[in-house]
Amino acid sequence: MFATLSDRLADTFKNLRGKGRLSEADIDATAREIRIALLEADVALPVVKEFTRAVKERARGAEVSGALNPAQQVVKIVNEELVAILGGETRRLRYAKSGPTVILLAGLQGAGKTTLAAKLAKWLKDQGKSPVLVACDLQRPNAVQQLQVNGERVGVPVFAPEPGNGTGDPVAVATASLEHARRTLHDVVIVDTAGRLGVDAEMMQQAADIRDAVRPDEVLFVVDAMIGQDAVSTAQAFLDGVGFDGVVLTKLDGDARGGAALSIRGITDRPVMFASSGEKMTDFDVFHPDRMASRILDMGDVMTLIEQAEKAFDSEKALKAAEKLGSGGDFTLDDFLEQMQQVRKLGSLSSILGMLPGMGQMREQLADFDERSIDRIQAVIQSMTPAERADPTIINGSRRARIAKGCGQTVSDVNQLVDRFFEARKMMQQMARGGGIPGMPGMPGMPGMGGGKRGKARQQVKKGKPRRSGNPAKAAQAKPAAAPAGAGGASPFGRPDGEPVDYQKAAAELDLPDDLKKFLR
Repeated sequence: MFATLSDRLADTFKNLRGKGRLSEADIDATAREIRIALLEADVALPVVKEFTRAVKERARGAEVSGALNPAQQVVKIVNEELVAILGGETRRLRYAKSGPTVILLAGLQGAGKTTLAAKLAKWLKDQGKSPVLVACDLQRPNAVQQLQVNGERVGVPVFAPEPGNGTGDPVAVATASLEHARRTLHDVVIVDTAGRLGVDAEMMQQAADIRDAVRPDEVLFVVDAMIGQDAVSTAQAFLDGVGFDGVVLTKLDGDARGGAALSIRGITDRPVMFASSGEKMTDFDVFHPDRMASRILDMGDVMTLIEQAEKAFDSEKALKAAEKLGSGGDFTLDDFLEQMQQVRKLGSLSSILGMLPGMGQMREQLADFDERSIDRIQAVIQSMTPAERADPTIINGSRRARIAKGCGQTVSDVNQLVDRFFEARKMMQQMARGGGIPGMPGMPGMPGMGGGKRGKARQQVKKGKPRRSGNPAKAAQAKPAAAPAGAGGASPFGRPDGEPVDYQKAAAELDLPDDLKKFLR
């Protein structure tokens, strides 16, 4: 969505690197490039003017002139200003103090309201709520049936007393839905309203009548993020005609330039609350301005990745796999397949990798990534017998030919999978034991990576060499206990032959001043 904007900003910041001080000309040139990048991304002109003005004003201030790295300080300023125009802080839903919470969805036809209603219902259900969907779009053909199908997919009931297709009173349906929710003990009511291909008076009046009838706690304006500048005028028309509390952006996975997301907040002063980025019912989440700004500046979105991993991964299975690796137990192909299946729950690997910092520079490689490669690996493993998956060392030439034939792959594909599995298992086991990555040279000062004092100590112990401390006191304690003087033991004062030392005789042989001899008596 923000690929064009990200690339232009990256090129702009690249020109600032290596400069110990930014001149007035550098600041003006940077502001000009940022302005062009935002305009190319379909950001509204008033928002662009305010954004560049704030960046230039702060860039001329003490926070940049006194910084050790002015280029990084400018990036920090741009990031903070992006967060500001995207809404500043994350906006959460307001729930009713008593009775069911009513959420009204409004927007143009084609923006994805009906699908988004089901996504929102599933998200609320995962949050521990008990939502119900209300079919008030009685104009569009099969809109009621579509909501019922989506509700069944996410396991949320749908209140649809009217068949729709141009018949029925949407205001009466919305009013009756409140009593239905109270009677069936649902705590959230999601009202899906009708849309039009364009803004018109009839559409606005119907949405306003439903709003007055149910008095919603939240009115969410659903907007297609791909419609560009028109999103701003549409949002302003809905704000004047119906009013809304927050914005939901749909189709964020499209190839549009994304200016709507940056413009709506600045024009309407209403925050973006949710974002939908795919066809699946799980492709929906809270909109975080700071995370979106990080994505635009190619800083990644590690927090979202962590949250998705916490939802998708089975902690018990992951712990068992880690224990197998750490204890030197057999990590089998079954365990490997299980871990891969958990990774698949996160979504497409290209989108997962895209959340890592700096991956914007590899956008073309991620776009060409073949998601089906994981399916082929899974097919190869599942074509093996249980004994082969438990002990891959028994897979000889004839077995590999049989496996390749069973999964529809070549023998070389099977060979590559088995070889890579052994290499990966060896690396994971060594990392789990703190021995570092095989084949990687030691990193000074990094314990557990083959370098540093601790890494060297492990290597010495492993080779049978005793570890010797550099502290003389500790080194003396680590030596075997000395035998008593006169019993053939070595003296701690340096007699290697073990003979007893006559300290009085030794002291008499010393030519010491008279004032020191008294201490030897």
